[in-house]
Amino acid sequence: MDRWLPGAAKVKVDDAAVKAAGIRRLEGRHLVLYTDFPSEELTDALPKVFDQALPQWCKYFEVDPAKMRDWQLTGFLIKDRRRFRRLGLLPAELPPFQHGFCLNTDFWVYEKPGDYIERHLVLHEGTHCFMNRVFGACGPPWFMEGTAELLGTHRWADGRLTLNYVPRSRDEAPWLGRVKLVKNAIAAGRGRTLKQVLAYRFNAYLATEPYAWSWAVALFLDRHPEYGDRFRRLRKDVLRPDLTKRFVASVGKDWPALERQWQVFLADLEYGCDAARTLVDVKAGKPLGPAGARVEVSAERGWQNSGLRLEKGKRYRLQAEGRYQVAAKPRVWWCEPGGVTIRYYRRRPLGMLLAAVMPEPGTILRLQPVAVGLGTTLVPEQSGTLYFKINESSGKWGDNTGKLSVEIHPE
Repeated sequence: MDRWLPGAAKVKVDDAAVKAAGIRRLEGRHLVLYTDFPSEELTDALPKVFDQALPQWCKYFEVDPAKMRDWQLTGFLIKDRRRFRRLGLLPAELPPFQHGFCLNTDFWVYEKPGDYIERHLVLHEGTHCFMNRVFGACGPPWFMEGTAELLGTHRWADGRLTLNYVPRSRDEAPWLGRVKLVKNAIAAGRGRTLKQVLAYRFNAYLATEPYAWSWAVALFLDRHPEYGDRFRRLRKDVLRPDLTKRFVASVGKDWPALERQWQVFLADLEYGCDAARTLVDVKAGKPLGPAGARVEVSAERGWQNSGLRLEKGKRYRLQAEGRYQVAAKPRVWWCEPGGVTIRYYRRRPLGMLLAAVMPEPGTILRLQPVAVGLGTTLVPEQSGTLYFKINESSGKWGDNTGKLSVEIHPE
Protein backbone atom coordinates (compact mmCIF):
# COMPACT_ATOMS: atom_id res chain seq x y z
CA MET A 1 0.00 0.00 0.00
CA ASP A 2 1.11 3.55 -0.58
CA ARG A 3 0.32 7.10 0.44
CA TRP A 4 1.93 10.28 -0.88
CA LEU A 5 1.73 13.20 1.54
CA PRO A 6 4.21 15.89 0.48
CA GLY A 7 4.04 17.64 3.84
CA ALA A 8 4.68 14.55 5.95
CA ALA A 9 8.03 14.52 7.72
CA LYS A 10 10.38 11.59 7.40
CA VAL A 11 10.61 9.31 10.40
CA LYS A 12 13.45 10.43 12.66
CA VAL A 13 15.63 7.61 13.91
CA ASP A 14 17.79 7.82 17.02
CA ASP A 15 20.42 5.26 16.12
CA ALA A 16 21.72 4.93 19.66
CA ALA A 17 18.24 4.27 21.08
CA VAL A 18 17.47 1.89 18.25
CA LYS A 19 20.63 -0.11 18.87
CA ALA A 20 19.97 -0.24 22.59
CA ALA A 21 16.50 -1.64 21.87
CA GLY A 22 17.96 -4.51 19.86
CA ILE A 23 17.13 -3.14 16.42
CA ARG A 24 19.84 -3.49 13.81
CA ARG A 25 20.75 -0.96 11.14
CA LEU A 26 21.59 -2.42 7.72
CA GLU A 27 22.84 0.04 5.14
CA GLY A 28 23.42 -0.11 1.42
CA ARG A 29 23.91 2.64 -1.11
CA HIS A 30 20.18 3.24 -1.60
CA LEU A 31 18.51 1.70 1.47
CA VAL A 32 18.92 2.05 5.22
CA LEU A 33 16.95 -0.79 6.75
CA TYR A 34 16.10 -1.08 10.44
CA THR A 35 15.06 -4.53 11.63
CA ASP A 36 14.67 -6.61 14.75
CA PHE A 37 15.22 -9.78 12.72
CA PRO A 38 18.24 -11.83 13.81
CA SER A 39 21.31 -11.67 11.61
CA GLU A 40 20.81 -14.08 8.72
CA GLU A 41 22.29 -14.10 5.24
CA LEU A 42 19.02 -13.44 3.36
CA THR A 43 17.90 -10.65 5.71
CA ASP A 44 21.30 -8.99 5.75
CA ALA A 45 21.41 -9.09 1.92
CA LEU A 46 18.30 -6.89 1.55
CA PRO A 47 20.21 -3.58 1.07
CA LYS A 48 22.26 -5.32 -1.64
CA VAL A 49 19.03 -6.56 -3.23
CA PHE A 50 17.68 -3.01 -3.17
CA ASP A 51 20.84 -1.64 -4.76
CA GLN A 52 20.42 -4.12 -7.63
CA ALA A 53 16.74 -3.19 -7.96
CA LEU A 54 17.38 0.52 -8.51
CA PRO A 55 18.93 0.31 -12.00
CA GLN A 56 16.15 -2.07 -13.03
CA TRP A 57 13.49 0.40 -11.84
CA CYS A 58 15.33 3.13 -13.74
CA LYS A 59 15.33 1.05 -16.92
CA TYR A 60 11.66 0.07 -16.63
CA PHE A 61 10.50 3.63 -15.93
CA GLU A 62 12.98 5.20 -18.36
CA VAL A 63 14.69 7.28 -15.70
CA ASP A 64 18.31 8.42 -16.02
CA PRO A 65 20.21 6.43 -13.33
CA ALA A 66 22.45 9.43 -12.73
CA LYS A 67 19.45 11.27 -11.26
CA MET A 68 19.04 8.53 -8.65
CA ARG A 69 22.71 8.05 -7.85
CA ASP A 70 22.50 9.63 -4.40
CA TRP A 71 18.93 8.58 -3.54
CA GLN A 72 18.60 6.72 -0.25
CA LEU A 73 15.45 5.84 1.62
CA THR A 74 14.58 4.31 4.96
CA GLY A 75 12.79 1.03 5.53
CA PHE A 76 11.62 -0.90 8.58
CA LEU A 77 11.39 -4.70 8.61
CA ILE A 78 9.39 -5.51 11.73
CA LYS A 79 8.92 -8.55 13.92
CA ASP A 80 7.83 -6.90 17.21
CA ARG A 81 5.50 -4.01 16.36
CA ARG A 82 5.33 -2.77 19.96
CA ARG A 83 9.09 -2.26 20.06
CA PHE A 84 8.99 -0.06 16.95
CA ARG A 85 6.00 1.90 18.26
CA ARG A 86 7.77 2.68 21.56
CA LEU A 87 10.66 4.15 19.59
CA GLY A 88 8.37 6.20 17.33
CA LEU A 89 9.36 4.14 14.29
CA LEU A 90 5.83 2.91 13.58
CA PRO A 91 3.79 6.14 13.66
CA ALA A 92 0.23 5.91 14.95
CA GLU A 93 -1.03 7.96 12.00
CA LEU A 94 -0.25 5.18 9.55
CA PRO A 95 -3.45 3.52 8.31
CA PRO A 96 -4.10 -0.19 9.03
CA PHE A 97 -2.14 -2.52 6.74
CA GLN A 98 -1.55 -6.25 6.64
CA HIS A 99 1.77 -6.63 4.89
CA GLY A 100 3.59 -3.44 3.98
CA PHE A 101 3.08 0.29 3.62
CA CYS A 102 4.89 3.18 1.95
CA LEU A 103 4.60 6.80 3.03
CA ASN A 104 6.39 9.07 0.57
CA THR A 105 9.85 7.46 0.58
CA ASP A 106 9.76 5.54 3.86
CA PHE A 107 8.35 2.04 4.07
CA TRP A 108 7.34 -0.57 6.65
CA VAL A 109 7.12 -4.34 6.17
CA TYR A 110 5.80 -6.80 8.74
CA GLU A 111 7.31 -10.24 9.33
CA LYS A 112 6.06 -12.94 6.98
CA PRO A 113 6.57 -16.71 6.91
CA GLY A 114 9.41 -16.84 4.42
CA ASP A 115 12.40 -15.02 2.95
CA TYR A 116 10.91 -14.74 -0.54
CA ILE A 117 7.69 -13.00 0.52
CA GLU A 118 9.59 -10.59 2.79
CA ARG A 119 11.98 -9.69 -0.02
CA HIS A 120 8.99 -9.34 -2.36
CA LEU A 121 7.35 -6.89 0.02
CA VAL A 122 10.54 -4.83 0.37
CA LEU A 123 10.73 -4.60 -3.44
CA HIS A 124 6.97 -3.90 -3.72
CA GLU A 125 7.16 -1.01 -1.25
CA GLY A 126 10.44 0.10 -2.79
CA THR A 127 8.66 0.41 -6.15
CA HIS A 128 6.10 2.71 -4.51
CA CYS A 129 8.89 4.79 -2.99
CA PHE A 130 10.69 5.05 -6.35
CA MET A 131 7.52 6.18 -8.14
CA ASN A 132 6.76 8.71 -5.40
CA ARG A 133 10.27 10.10 -5.67
CA VAL A 134 10.33 10.31 -9.49
CA PHE A 135 6.70 10.92 -10.48
CA GLY A 136 5.24 12.49 -7.34
CA ALA A 137 2.63 9.72 -6.90
CA CYS A 138 1.85 6.14 -7.92
CA GLY A 139 -1.54 6.57 -9.60
CA PRO A 140 -4.91 4.89 -8.95
CA PRO A 141 -5.01 1.74 -6.80
CA TRP A 142 -4.99 -0.85 -9.60
CA PHE A 143 -2.03 0.79 -11.35
CA MET A 144 -0.17 1.53 -8.13
CA GLU A 145 -0.46 -1.97 -6.72
CA GLY A 146 -0.28 -3.76 -10.05
CA THR A 147 2.98 -2.06 -10.98
CA ALA A 148 4.48 -2.70 -7.53
CA GLU A 149 3.41 -6.35 -7.69
CA LEU A 150 4.79 -6.71 -11.21
CA LEU A 151 8.20 -5.28 -10.28
CA GLY A 152 8.24 -6.82 -6.81
CA THR A 153 7.83 -10.32 -8.21
CA HIS A 154 11.40 -11.39 -8.73
CA ARG A 155 14.12 -14.00 -8.85
CA TRP A 156 17.05 -13.94 -6.46
CA ALA A 157 19.68 -16.54 -7.30
CA ASP A 158 23.45 -16.64 -6.86
CA GLY A 159 23.43 -13.08 -5.54
CA ARG A 160 21.69 -11.67 -8.62
CA LEU A 161 18.28 -10.03 -8.79
CA THR A 162 15.77 -10.13 -11.66
CA LEU A 163 12.63 -7.97 -11.38
CA ASN A 164 9.41 -8.30 -13.38
CA TYR A 165 9.80 -12.07 -13.31
CA VAL A 166 7.08 -14.70 -13.61
CA PRO A 167 7.92 -17.54 -11.19
CA ARG A 168 8.15 -20.89 -12.93
CA SER A 169 6.73 -22.78 -9.97
CA ARG A 170 5.39 -22.29 -6.44
CA ASP A 171 8.82 -23.27 -5.15
CA GLU A 172 10.36 -20.20 -6.79
CA ALA A 173 7.98 -17.88 -4.93
CA PRO A 174 6.88 -19.56 -1.70
CA TRP A 175 4.00 -17.87 0.14
CA LEU A 176 3.37 -15.40 -2.68
CA GLY A 177 0.45 -17.31 -4.20
CA ARG A 178 -0.65 -14.79 -6.84
CA VAL A 179 -1.41 -17.43 -9.47
CA LYS A 180 -3.21 -19.61 -6.92
CA LEU A 181 -5.33 -16.74 -5.62
CA VAL A 182 -6.55 -15.83 -9.11
CA LYS A 183 -7.28 -19.42 -10.10
CA ASN A 184 -9.08 -20.14 -6.83
CA ALA A 185 -11.19 -17.00 -7.19
CA ILE A 186 -12.22 -18.01 -10.72
CA ALA A 187 -13.08 -21.52 -9.56
CA ALA A 188 -15.24 -20.02 -6.78
CA GLY A 189 -17.10 -17.78 -9.22
CA ARG A 190 -15.22 -14.60 -8.25
CA GLY A 191 -13.57 -13.97 -11.61
CA ARG A 192 -12.95 -10.34 -12.48
CA THR A 193 -13.27 -8.38 -15.70
CA LEU A 194 -10.62 -5.81 -16.51
CA LYS A 195 -12.95 -2.97 -15.60
CA GLN A 196 -13.76 -4.57 -12.25
CA VAL A 197 -10.06 -4.67 -11.34
CA LEU A 198 -9.54 -1.12 -12.59
CA ALA A 199 -12.39 -0.03 -10.29
CA TYR A 200 -10.79 -1.31 -7.05
CA ARG A 201 -10.65 1.33 -4.33
CA PHE A 202 -7.86 1.75 -1.78
CA ASN A 203 -9.68 -0.10 1.00
CA ALA A 204 -9.94 -3.22 -1.18
CA TYR A 205 -6.22 -3.75 -0.58
CA LEU A 206 -6.75 -4.47 3.09
CA ALA A 207 -7.30 -8.01 1.73
CA THR A 208 -4.76 -10.03 -0.29
CA GLU A 209 -6.78 -11.16 -3.31
CA PRO A 210 -6.94 -7.71 -5.01
CA TYR A 211 -3.13 -7.68 -5.10
CA ALA A 212 -3.24 -10.91 -7.11
CA TRP A 213 -5.78 -9.46 -9.56
CA SER A 214 -3.78 -6.25 -9.93
CA TRP A 215 -0.61 -8.25 -10.60
CA ALA A 216 -2.45 -10.28 -13.24
CA VAL A 217 -3.74 -7.13 -14.97
CA ALA A 218 -0.31 -5.51 -14.89
CA LEU A 219 1.32 -8.65 -16.32
CA PHE A 220 -1.34 -8.94 -19.03
CA LEU A 221 -1.04 -5.31 -20.11
CA ASP A 222 2.74 -5.05 -19.72
CA ARG A 223 3.31 -8.02 -22.05
CA HIS A 224 0.59 -7.03 -24.52
CA PRO A 225 2.14 -6.23 -27.94
CA GLU A 226 -0.41 -3.49 -28.64
CA TYR A 227 -1.11 -2.03 -25.21
CA GLY A 228 2.16 -2.65 -23.37
CA ASP A 229 3.71 0.72 -24.20
CA ARG A 230 0.42 2.45 -23.46
CA PHE A 231 0.25 0.79 -20.02
CA ARG A 232 3.82 1.73 -19.15
CA ARG A 233 3.32 5.33 -20.29
CA LEU A 234 0.56 5.76 -17.70
CA ARG A 235 3.33 6.55 -15.21
CA LYS A 236 3.54 10.00 -16.81
CA ASP A 237 -0.06 10.71 -15.82
CA VAL A 238 -0.13 9.39 -12.24
CA LEU A 239 -0.98 12.85 -10.90
CA ARG A 240 -4.16 12.98 -13.02
CA PRO A 241 -7.28 11.82 -11.15
CA ASP A 242 -8.82 10.65 -14.42
CA LEU A 243 -5.94 8.35 -15.40
CA THR A 244 -8.10 5.20 -15.48
CA LYS A 245 -10.83 6.85 -17.57
CA ARG A 246 -8.21 8.14 -19.98
CA PHE A 247 -6.74 4.67 -20.38
CA VAL A 248 -10.14 3.05 -21.02
CA ALA A 249 -11.01 5.83 -23.49
CA SER A 250 -7.73 5.28 -25.32
CA VAL A 251 -8.72 1.66 -25.98
CA GLY A 252 -12.13 2.86 -27.16
CA LYS A 253 -14.19 0.53 -29.32
CA ASP A 254 -11.56 -2.21 -28.94
CA TRP A 255 -12.32 -2.62 -25.23
CA PRO A 256 -14.61 -5.69 -25.71
CA ALA A 257 -11.81 -7.41 -27.65
CA LEU A 258 -9.31 -6.57 -24.90
CA GLU A 259 -11.70 -7.98 -22.28
CA ARG A 260 -11.96 -11.21 -24.28
CA GLN A 261 -8.19 -11.49 -24.51
CA TRP A 262 -8.06 -10.95 -20.74
CA GLN A 263 -10.52 -13.77 -20.10
CA VAL A 264 -8.55 -16.17 -22.30
CA PHE A 265 -5.32 -15.11 -20.56
CA LEU A 266 -6.91 -15.95 -17.19
CA ALA A 267 -8.04 -19.36 -18.44
CA ASP A 268 -4.41 -20.19 -19.33
CA LEU A 269 -2.74 -18.51 -16.35
CA GLU A 270 -0.08 -20.76 -14.83
CA TYR A 271 3.31 -20.43 -13.15
CA GLY A 272 5.84 -19.41 -15.78
CA CYS A 273 3.06 -18.10 -18.03
CA ASP A 274 4.23 -16.31 -21.17
CA ALA A 275 1.40 -13.78 -21.25
CA ALA A 276 2.09 -12.61 -24.81
CA ARG A 277 1.60 -16.15 -26.14
CA THR A 278 -1.85 -16.39 -24.54
CA LEU A 279 -3.23 -13.46 -26.53
CA VAL A 280 -5.86 -14.42 -29.07
CA ASP A 281 -7.04 -12.90 -32.30
CA VAL A 282 -10.73 -12.29 -31.55
CA LYS A 283 -11.74 -11.42 -35.10
CA ALA A 284 -14.94 -13.23 -36.10
CA GLY A 285 -14.43 -16.14 -38.49
CA LYS A 286 -16.01 -16.59 -41.92
CA PRO A 287 -18.57 -19.34 -42.55
CA LEU A 288 -17.13 -22.76 -43.40
CA GLY A 289 -17.96 -23.64 -47.00
CA PRO A 290 -19.18 -27.05 -48.19
CA ALA A 291 -15.67 -27.97 -49.37
CA GLY A 292 -14.27 -27.56 -45.87
CA ALA A 293 -10.91 -26.02 -45.00
CA ARG A 294 -7.44 -26.81 -43.75
CA VAL A 295 -5.67 -24.77 -41.05
CA GLU A 296 -2.28 -24.89 -39.34
CA VAL A 297 -1.83 -24.80 -35.57
CA SER A 298 1.43 -23.78 -33.87
CA ALA A 299 2.67 -25.79 -30.90
CA GLU A 300 4.30 -22.64 -29.49
CA ARG A 301 1.34 -20.60 -28.25
CA GLY A 302 -2.20 -20.71 -26.87
CA TRP A 303 -5.59 -20.49 -28.58
CA GLN A 304 -5.31 -19.71 -32.29
CA ASN A 305 -8.07 -18.39 -34.51
CA SER A 306 -8.89 -20.74 -37.39
CA GLY A 307 -10.70 -17.95 -39.26
CA LEU A 308 -13.75 -20.21 -39.52
CA ARG A 309 -17.24 -19.75 -38.14
CA LEU A 310 -19.20 -22.83 -37.05
CA GLU A 311 -22.94 -23.06 -36.45
CA LYS A 312 -24.59 -24.27 -33.27
CA GLY A 313 -25.90 -27.84 -33.51
CA LYS A 314 -24.29 -28.68 -36.83
CA ARG A 315 -21.81 -31.55 -37.17
CA TYR A 316 -18.22 -31.04 -38.30
CA ARG A 317 -15.53 -33.62 -38.89
CA LEU A 318 -12.05 -32.66 -37.68
CA GLN A 319 -8.92 -34.61 -38.65
CA ALA A 320 -5.38 -33.67 -37.59
CA GLU A 321 -1.85 -34.69 -38.48
CA GLY A 322 1.65 -33.49 -37.77
CA ARG A 323 4.65 -33.96 -35.49
CA TYR A 324 5.91 -31.29 -33.11
CA GLN A 325 8.10 -30.83 -30.04
CA VAL A 326 6.53 -30.35 -26.59
CA ALA A 327 9.73 -30.39 -24.49
CA ALA A 328 13.47 -30.01 -24.98
CA LYS A 329 14.86 -31.28 -21.65
CA PRO A 330 16.04 -33.68 -20.40
CA ARG A 331 15.52 -34.86 -23.97
CA VAL A 332 13.38 -33.78 -26.92
CA TRP A 333 9.78 -34.98 -26.64
CA TRP A 334 8.07 -35.44 -29.97
CA CYS A 335 4.32 -35.42 -30.10
CA GLU A 336 1.45 -36.01 -32.52
CA PRO A 337 -2.12 -34.65 -32.22
CA GLY A 338 -3.19 -37.55 -30.01
CA GLY A 339 -0.81 -36.35 -27.29
CA VAL A 340 1.76 -38.00 -25.04
CA THR A 341 -0.07 -40.42 -22.76
CA ILE A 342 2.73 -40.82 -20.22
CA ARG A 343 2.16 -37.24 -19.03
CA TYR A 344 -1.12 -35.38 -18.54
CA TYR A 345 -2.17 -31.76 -18.17
CA ARG A 346 -5.65 -30.87 -16.98
CA ARG A 347 -6.60 -34.54 -17.21
CA ARG A 348 -5.77 -34.87 -20.88
CA PRO A 349 -2.62 -36.18 -22.59
CA LEU A 350 0.14 -33.62 -22.91
CA GLY A 351 0.23 -32.09 -26.40
CA MET A 352 -3.21 -33.34 -27.47
CA LEU A 353 -4.96 -31.11 -29.98
CA LEU A 354 -7.92 -29.22 -28.49
CA ALA A 355 -10.68 -27.18 -30.11
CA ALA A 356 -13.10 -24.58 -28.77
CA VAL A 357 -15.73 -22.28 -30.21
CA MET A 358 -15.67 -18.65 -29.11
CA PRO A 359 -19.19 -17.20 -29.18
CA GLU A 360 -20.17 -14.02 -30.97
CA PRO A 361 -19.21 -10.63 -29.47
CA GLY A 362 -21.78 -9.40 -26.98
CA THR A 363 -22.33 -12.85 -25.47
CA ILE A 364 -20.74 -14.43 -22.41
CA LEU A 365 -17.35 -15.91 -23.20
CA ARG A 366 -17.32 -19.65 -22.51
CA LEU A 367 -14.35 -21.48 -23.97
CA GLN A 368 -15.09 -25.16 -23.42
CA PRO A 369 -12.17 -27.17 -24.83
CA VAL A 370 -13.00 -30.34 -26.75
CA ALA A 371 -10.43 -33.10 -27.26
CA VAL A 372 -9.71 -33.48 -30.98
CA GLY A 373 -6.63 -35.69 -30.98
CA LEU A 374 -6.18 -37.31 -34.37
CA GLY A 375 -9.83 -36.77 -35.18
CA THR A 376 -13.33 -36.21 -33.83
CA THR A 377 -16.81 -35.00 -34.71
CA LEU A 378 -17.55 -31.59 -33.24
CA VAL A 379 -21.12 -30.41 -32.57
CA PRO A 380 -20.89 -26.82 -31.24
CA GLU A 381 -23.17 -25.84 -28.38
CA GLN A 382 -22.91 -22.24 -29.56
CA SER A 383 -22.25 -20.55 -32.88
CA GLY A 384 -18.94 -18.76 -33.16
CA THR A 385 -15.33 -18.83 -34.29
CA LEU A 386 -13.31 -22.04 -34.11
CA TYR A 387 -10.03 -22.02 -32.16
CA PHE A 388 -7.28 -24.61 -31.69
CA LYS A 389 -4.31 -25.19 -29.40
CA ILE A 390 -2.34 -28.10 -28.03
CA ASN A 391 -2.89 -29.19 -24.44
CA GLU A 392 -0.02 -27.83 -22.38
CA SER A 393 0.63 -25.37 -19.57
CA SER A 394 1.29 -21.80 -20.71
CA GLY A 395 4.46 -21.97 -18.63
CA LYS A 396 5.86 -24.71 -20.86
CA TRP A 397 5.39 -23.27 -24.35
CA GLY A 398 8.85 -21.74 -24.54
CA ASP A 399 10.64 -24.94 -25.60
CA ASN A 400 7.99 -26.07 -28.10
CA THR A 401 8.58 -26.06 -31.85
CA GLY A 402 6.63 -27.14 -34.89
CA LYS A 403 3.03 -27.20 -35.98
CA LEU A 404 0.23 -29.49 -37.09
CA SER A 405 -2.57 -29.21 -39.60
CA VAL A 406 -6.29 -29.76 -39.19
CA GLU A 407 -8.92 -30.45 -41.83
CA ILE A 408 -12.46 -29.30 -41.02
CA HIS A 409 -15.41 -30.58 -43.07
CA PRO A 410 -19.18 -30.28 -42.56
CA GLU A 411 -20.84 -33.69 -42.18
